[in-house]
Amino acid sequence: MKIIKTFTRLYVEDINSALAFYEQLLNTKPSLRFTYPAVHLELAGIGDFLLLAGSEEALAPFRETKATCVVDSILEFRTHLLDQGSEIIRDIREVPTSKNMTIRHPDGTIIEYVEYKQ
Repeated sequence: MKIIKTFTRLYVEDINSALAFYEQLLNTKPSLRFTYPAVHLELAGIGDFLLLAGSEEALAPFRETKATCVVDSILEFRTHLLDQGSEIIRDIREVPTSKNMTIRHPDGTIIEYVEYKQ
């Protein structure tokens, strides 16, 4: 059971202008970019940031989520987090690039956990 990467989530209106800024700031290109039509969002990972772009209405359900942790086994993390007193906000489900779940930690912090498809 391992956290592979942690992204700080940034909520933006226009992914292209945000990416142009972060590409210059970090001197790198996005490591991932995809659309999530079911929730009307476009996402891009660059450095340790995960950009989420969409309308205010589309972003609203996700704004309380503070970070995304990429993990090696979402099932193991689910069990472990529940054993530690965490609460499921959105249970494990298939998304465009992976499986994910959203969890509220005992301290109130909301985190998305992701296991990428092999």
